[in-house]
Amino acid sequence: MKHLAAYLLLKLGGNDEPTAADVTSALESVGVEVDSDRLKSLLSDLEGKDLGEIMEEGKGLLAKMGGGGGGGGGGGGG
Repeated sequence: MKHLAAYLLLKLGGNDEPTAADVTSALESVGVEVDSDRLKSLLSDLEGKDLGEIMEEGKGLLAKMGGGGGGGGGGGGG
């Protein structure tokens, strides 16, 4: 997830095609360790794909999962 977050931040910052070196630099600059195998896999999966379409697909998958946790219990009386 950290690799994807860094990739997206780089895209939002104007880097149209973040490389493994870009993502690594961004993560290491804030003290985060990079898993180079996972990063390579992520970049391979994203290669040639439209980010907007990927985001829309992701929203659809999240909607299917549902949500809504139970509410917290009320405070105890005293």
